[in-house]
Amino acid sequence: MTDSDADVGGNGAICGCGCGTPDEGNSRHAVAVDGAIKQKNLKRLRRIEGQVRGLQRMVEEDRYCADIMTQISSVHEALRSVGRELMRNHLKHCAATAIRSDDSAAAEAMYDELIDLMHKSLR
Repeated sequence: MTDSDADVGGNGAICGCGCGTPDEGNSRHAVAVDGAIKQKNLKRLRRIEGQVRGLQRMVEEDRYCADIMTQISSVHEALRSVGRELMRNHLKHCAATAIRSDDSAAAEAMYDELIDLMHKSLR
């Protein structure tokens, strides 16, 4: 999907935050997503899913607590890695589109959204 594809259906409607167009179910979609990065993120998420299943097994098998905590730390870092890639895409496409638009309300909404995202990621 490219920036020019953001106008799905030709109606020019971009959600209030500038992050894309709502579909029939009114859920938001990214303005653009690099296909290679999407596949890389999906691969990472599948790996994380396997790590979490491994954690469940470790708990079921009463494995050593420090070993479980080490694996939990690995899952956290893997999730942060996916989050960084998603944030980069959001800034590069969704946020840039909203901020560069002539719609000052969309730009302000995006600034607020970015501040909220940064706050959440620091917790």
